[in-house]
Amino acid sequence: MATTATRTYPLLISGEWKESRSPKFIENRNPARIQDILGLVPFAEVQEVDEAVEAAREAFSGWRRTPAPRRGAIIARAAQIMIERKDELARGLTLEEGKILRESRGEVQKSSNILEFIAGESRRLGGETLPSELEYNFCYTIRQPLGVVAVVTPWNFPVAIPCWKIAPALVAGNTVVFKPATLTPMTAGLVMEIFQDAGLPPGCVNMVLGSGGQVGERLVNHPAVRAISFTGSNEVGSRLYSQGAQRMIKVQCEMGGKNPLVVLEDADLDLAVGTTVQGAFGSTGQRCTATSRAVVVDSVADRFAEMVVARAMRLKVGNGLDESVDMGPSVDEGQMNTVLRGIEMGLKEGATLLCGGSRMTGGDCDSGYFVAPTVFDHVQPKMQIAQEELFGPVLSILRVRTFEEALEVANDVRFGLASSIFTNDANKIFRFVDEIETGITHINSGTVGGEAQLPFGGIKATGIGPREQGKTALEFYTEIKTVYVDYTGQGRQGNLY
Repeated sequence: MATTATRTYPLLISGEWKESRSPKFIENRNPARIQDILGLVPFAEVQEVDEAVEAAREAFSGWRRTPAPRRGAIIARAAQIMIERKDELARGLTLEEGKILRESRGEVQKSSNILEFIAGESRRLGGETLPSELEYNFCYTIRQPLGVVAVVTPWNFPVAIPCWKIAPALVAGNTVVFKPATLTPMTAGLVMEIFQDAGLPPGCVNMVLGSGGQVGERLVNHPAVRAISFTGSNEVGSRLYSQGAQRMIKVQCEMGGKNPLVVLEDADLDLAVGTTVQGAFGSTGQRCTATSRAVVVDSVADRFAEMVVARAMRLKVGNGLDESVDMGPSVDEGQMNTVLRGIEMGLKEGATLLCGGSRMTGGDCDSGYFVAPTVFDHVQPKMQIAQEELFGPVLSILRVRTFEEALEVANDVRFGLASSIFTNDANKIFRFVDEIETGITHINSGTVGGEAQLPFGGIKATGIGPREQGKTALEFYTEIKTVYVDYTGQGRQGNLY
């Protein structure tokens, strides 16, 4: 039986939850049970976006004067609250995004870790002292906040990505206007409640819901917004970066990935296969670090493919609220159709379909956007399925003759986020580390995964701007000011520039 929702998700402006004045809404549906309407998502009006920006602008002066350790203490409290509400948050995430519960719990845990780490950075937020060319001069640098920051996030990690953007922005002394994806408004609202309950002053974080075409465009062009941090598609990211450049504001974009996992002759095949299956089909392949390409030397390729298919076919696909399920649905019909079109293109290009390749039917699958775990073999490097990010449960196996060819094939895409190699040959490991064109690389482990204290991000068409997470996260949200102190008061000057 279908459920009908009456709830309309509110906006958060200056510490108050407000119903949008917009007459335009879309339905938020459970992708595992599409007859279940979870709520209605308003498309905020431009004036409401302006109100959110103004609230952030008004809160900025007081927030930046708040000592950084006190700002960090609020973020630390948010980390504690998040763990206390772990089950509620994970269930909401699974309901509207579709990933299985244990993955949702893992995301909440990682998000809390991120908040905890960034809170600690509030006690290390400083510059350095440097020698001057002049006598009786003291020189040092300080980091200062930018002002109002716009944060635009996707639906695939609707807890973690907002946390790793919003927390460092706040610790640095900025205020935030947050635009989550329209597919995950409930999760976004739960995250905002956590920041509120942690004691964040009104206006320091504001949330607006709506389309990128209206809300996103207004944010990037609003004169009070001094920086934009975005995660999403290359198409949108490149446009935001261009628009930000025209206004001379800071823009940070984290975009696509087409991540290679290289398997050499001496690899532990059980380990490589298990890691590949988890990386390709975990989170339904809907993560930028997903293992979408397995680059395998010929001598072990047949056995590797056989083992991958066997494991993929054992995966239980269904509603993520069922603890026994291994893989959930695509997030919505549009994403499912994108994956199915990619599979169709792979077949037309001549790749060998080993398993999957279609929408799943029967039982619970009839009520959701489920695509079977799909494996292609004999994929050629220039095929579309080897080049384009499908963001779904599709793995391409590319066969190579040598390590050198594997490295060449691994680098032969426009993206550069994550990579991994399975081998025990130290020479090849360090050559791979030196020559692979990705921002993150793993040795004898999968392409997915990251830790709060380590930088996250890619190169080439994947990323623009300083890395996220780790202590480098503060770089984007601050400006460095250099200070010269002539403590004799005689105004000495050195080399003039």
